[in-house]
Amino acid sequence: MAAHKVPPFVLVSGDEPLLVDRAITRTLSAVRKAEPDVERRERPVTGLTPGEFADMVAPSLFAEPRVVVLRGAQESAKELANTLIGYLDDPVEGVVLVVHHTGAARNKPLVDALRKHDAAVFTCNKIKKPAEQADFVRAEISHAGGTCTSAAAVALVDAVGADLAELAMAAGQLVADTGGLIDETAVARYYRGKADVSGFTIADKAVAGDLPGALESLRWAEDIGVAPVLIADALADGVRTLAKVAGARGGNSYSLAGELGMPPWKIDKARGVVRHWSPAGLAKGMAVVADLNADVKGAAADVDYAVERAVIAVVRARALR
Repeated sequence: MAAHKVPPFVLVSGDEPLLVDRAITRTLSAVRKAEPDVERRERPVTGLTPGEFADMVAPSLFAEPRVVVLRGAQESAKELANTLIGYLDDPVEGVVLVVHHTGAARNKPLVDALRKHDAAVFTCNKIKKPAEQADFVRAEISHAGGTCTSAAAVALVDAVGADLAELAMAAGQLVADTGGLIDETAVARYYRGKADVSGFTIADKAVAGDLPGALESLRWAEDIGVAPVLIADALADGVRTLAKVAGARGGNSYSLAGELGMPPWKIDKARGVVRHWSPAGLAKGMAVVADLNADVKGAAADVDYAVERAVIAVVRARALR
């Protein structure tokens, strides 16, 4: 999007947080190329009144350029949605209105009106198919200045999972670590060597009910300096994967891969583990990892103790009936 071509209306359509954030940032950057002092105002539409929206776009004393971002427009009240549609016919000069809508059916007339008024459109849907996730990895690595084999991209998706934000961070880190030439060996050396043998090894042993093994791996991870937040993320991924697979329909793991957002091997692996978990145990495990997420981000006075306590709690949750 060139600075001189930024229209007064921008529609960001989709429910993938990383892509939505990038579309908004890209729009703001384009405006700033022409107007370095542009002001950004942002609100979720939930609870936003027509009067508050009017204040967001109202001309200032010195008519400074402005980017107004409204997130989650599918949740806007009817009165606000009508106000937004009316605004499209008489926009404030110097204001770029960015409307995010997940693509849901609710408030679709607003989306239609934005398209009718020639809004720039960013499509930011979730990337669910493993092949498309691998394509995303290759694009991220290329954007970072590196090159990647197809096998390496698939290996990175297998190692990280379907979360685009995590894939993007892993891809960027690999380019920095390797100098830009990435193959399967590089993925195994720079990613799996740090993550799988630490956080994910702990998680695998915890969800399998191997308390001694999980605690032994935890001690090793602490000794080599693995960040508690990485261990917490791996533990959360392990429990959430079980919950997803437990709630999925039956069928071939390859047919479920896109639906669940994980590679087939991970589904097969989870199926072998989740048969030993009860619904009550999964609910308890989800609560444990949710609490741990808060603990490692500042809620706990002793983060290492919080992680150890969570590992023990997950193993015990497996035994609930």
